[in-house]
Amino acid sequence: MSTKENFQKSEINKENPIFSSLRSVVETAMYGNNVREITNITEAYTLALNSPVTIVTDLLVKYPEKLNLPNGAKVLVENGGAIVGRTAVARRIFGNNKEEDIKLAAIAREAIYQGSIKERYKASAYVGLDEEFMIKAHLSVPKGQENNLYSWLLNFQITNEFYNDMYSNSHEIEAGDIYIYSDPYWKHPDYPLGLAYFDTDHNVALILGLNYFGELKKATLTLAWGTAHRIGFASCHGGQKKFELPGNKDYVAAFFGLSGSGKSTLTHAKHNGKYPIEVLHDDAFIISLDDGSSIALEPAYFDKTQDYPSNHSEIDYFVTVQNVAVTLDNHNNKVLLTEDIRNGNGRTVKSRYSTPNRVDRFEEPINAIYWIMKDDSLPPVVKIDDPILAASFGATLATKRSTAERLKEGVDMNKLVIVPYANPFRVYPLSEDYEQFKHLFEVNRIDCYIINTGFFLEKKITPAITLESIEAIVDKTAEFKVLGDIEQLKYMEIDGFKPDFNDESYKQLVQERLQMRVDHIIEKNAEGGMDVLPDEVLGALRNTIKIN
Repeated sequence: MSTKENFQKSEINKENPIFSSLRSVVETAMYGNNVREITNITEAYTLALNSPVTIVTDLLVKYPEKLNLPNGAKVLVENGGAIVGRTAVARRIFGNNKEEDIKLAAIAREAIYQGSIKERYKASAYVGLDEEFMIKAHLSVPKGQENNLYSWLLNFQITNEFYNDMYSNSHEIEAGDIYIYSDPYWKHPDYPLGLAYFDTDHNVALILGLNYFGELKKATLTLAWGTAHRIGFASCHGGQKKFELPGNKDYVAAFFGLSGSGKSTLTHAKHNGKYPIEVLHDDAFIISLDDGSSIALEPAYFDKTQDYPSNHSEIDYFVTVQNVAVTLDNHNNKVLLTEDIRNGNGRTVKSRYSTPNRVDRFEEPINAIYWIMKDDSLPPVVKIDDPILAASFGATLATKRSTAERLKEGVDMNKLVIVPYANPFRVYPLSEDYEQFKHLFEVNRIDCYIINTGFFLEKKITPAITLESIEAIVDKTAEFKVLGDIEQLKYMEIDGFKPDFNDESYKQLVQERLQMRVDHIIEKNAEGGMDVLPDEVLGALRNTIKIN
């Protein structure tokens, strides 16, 4: 077996590093008389279908038999209220604040005690879709959360005979199963925006006062990514695809970006049939530091619906939908009113069959990483030749927020922010991510690029320009020139997007954006904590500012 769910009695003691106080509280709650275990996807669908908060559309789920759903299964909608995105400020990690941990220990016990007088459900799924990496995860939600339970079982891989056999043959991981306890109805005056509390070393989380499905998805991935990181994988919030090239060659590329940056678009692009393409995933995967192979963590996609009008073919693959309106078509059928008309960040759990060329593992080693940024000082594509600088730009990835996040009032959505490796769900020191990505660039010798999917100065960089640029790299026809006099950075020559270093205002803008990264590192290093980076990062970025 992979992670540990069952123990010999001789292992059940306080010396066993798998156990912890929070884990014991959460796991114990899974076995109460108030808990009903859901063991198959049809049962989960039926519960969600009959839930009072569900809107049952007249849209049929495509390929229900492949999803183990009943024939005639309908696309189900559940809409929340004011909150339609993740709440980053609710996040707490055990060990970061010892005084608060003492307080939260009592809060956790009380929350679960109050939950024990309500009817609840429990279900299990696998995270990781290859024998080399699989973790078993367990989720408990209260009655009324049938849609979130069903979506979670669709998003990850519900336990069944096929995957149970795969799991029984999977590599053993020295860690316990993942346990997640959710109660969206919980309230506490000290945590008015909710609480997402993680004991990452023990694979346990409490998600309280938060109804958005993305909280459950990312909580599960957060713990799985943390486990993968500890055993020699780089944990990736991005998409990955493989181009099949003439002469039995291939090119594996990974695209790292926040939700809304274009990573899914780039991952799923078919390039007008120019290449046979295989897709690993567009959101969550891991890369082996040993051989550069990659593994997908989820079978389904949690996709934004804003780009899919009602007649879009992609809607055929929707299974559940959140925060999206419903209307009647000319046949009086209940159908989706998408494009974020109701609110920002409409979402769907979309089946893997939306991607006909989908795989769960790439044996072939990765060839390149693309950091997706929205920084108007950058031309459409920049190549980074130095491993330290490549990992440093990933650690200072600059982009803009999206509607997937619940932000404090007054936050400027257009302001550049730094999100290391486009992964706001990291639960271990940033320096460890840095060392792992540097290893990929230095030891595995993969290439690194920055892709700007926003504006270059005031000129929009279109998806077509980005895709053509990637194709030129894959075909080895791209031409690069040194960016100013920064020898380690080279820009791709693209008509209409030439950086002019004779223009003092442009040169100053580039220097300001590089200095922004330096200032960010200085600030974080001074604060201490999990975001400290090695001195070589600061040195590498400072050297880039010396533009004559």
